[in-house]
Amino acid sequence: MKIRTVIVDDEPLARSRLKTLLKAESDIELLAECATGQEAIETLDAKSPDLVFLDVQMPELSGFDVLDALKQRPLPRIIFVTAHDQFALKAFEVHAIDYLLKPFDRERFQQALDRAREELRRQDPSAINDRLTALLAELPGTARAPDRLVIKSGGRVILLKLADIDWIEAADNYLNLHLGNETHLHRETLSSIESRLPAGQFLRISRSTIVNVDRIKELQPMFHGDYVVILRNGTRLNLSRTYRDQLQKLL
Repeated sequence: MKIRTVIVDDEPLARSRLKTLLKAESDIELLAECATGQEAIETLDAKSPDLVFLDVQMPELSGFDVLDALKQRPLPRIIFVTAHDQFALKAFEVHAIDYLLKPFDRERFQQALDRAREELRRQDPSAINDRLTALLAELPGTARAPDRLVIKSGGRVILLKLADIDWIEAADNYLNLHLGNETHLHRETLSSIESRLPAGQFLRISRSTIVNVDRIKELQPMFHGDYVVILRNGTRLNLSRTYRDQLQKLL
């Protein structure tokens, strides 16, 4: 059975090098080459490969951003390709996730590929997802571009600046992300996205609502200790008593 493989790297020479090495492997089927993170998200979502060689440092969307956008689905076996991120290398080793440090030779490439083959033989995608999730949670903000959110909406991959989000509304297993006059539907739970947002910038004010603190204009008291949160654009949101103390402390 062929190992369906995708290469993701913004450098043409790096893609060419990997392609040459992979051509010598009889059990590899190269599905696609991607030069950008956005192209990678669309390709991985459409083709569901078994193995991905994923560059860490890319403009606009890093390799970590790509995984972040796809984390709600089963992920392929990942071999990261990186030039100099020493923290990431240590994290890869801790979580038993393989990497290639540029420039790498054929022997190191073969070692990484053999490890990938062994993992694919075990057929345990949940273990791969667990390790990658733990890796993403551990990586520092500088590696993960925390000022942006990568979402899939209406078949498109969209980069949203966190500072542009006014508020977030839960809708079962989906979220409505409100940015001015725009609303984007995104598949993720409120608890999941809350764990990824900067605590000092975003705050949960009810079971179904997270608000950008910078967008709050005023609080108006209601009955039984509840409040109405009024945003600068006039939007009115309910603040439940359960979350009132957290907001008052932050403000």
